[in-house]
Amino acid sequence: MSTELYQNDGIIAEPAGALSISALEDVGVMSGKTVVCILSGGNNDILRYPEIMERSLVYQGRKHYFIIEFAQKPGQLRQFVDDALGPTDDIVRFEYIKKTNKERGAALVGIELRDKADLAPLLQRMEAIQLNVRRLGSEELLYDYIV
Repeated sequence: MSTELYQNDGIIAEPAGALSISALEDVGVMSGKTVVCILSGGNNDILRYPEIMERSLVYQGRKHYFIIEFAQKPGQLRQFVDDALGPTDDIVRFEYIKKTNKERGAALVGIELRDKADLAPLLQRMEAIQLNVRRLGSEELLYDYIV
């Protein structure tokens, strides 16, 4: 929520300071009631903004990381972009992990989705083109180094 305040309204609030507003998403619409939320904070290091954005997107289910093994031949990345990604999916990180194998190359791929519901179709498309894919979850040690 603090990222939405920053992006949409230009308000810098520390995450704990935006807690009351964040709770509104869980409570839902309260028609006929007066609701007061206290927004506090601003004691936020602007250098932490990328980390806050990253964690917010992960929490919203809009950013995911994968280890994808590509065959080392022309057109593999193009096929991934054309056949696996949806029209609003975006590659936000791409790093080859092991560059010495001449047959196959594993890459760390970060994908940002417009909506968390776009994940299931993405996974189905990756399976359809028979990619060797491993989705990284928060329980994995490597994940802590990424996020």
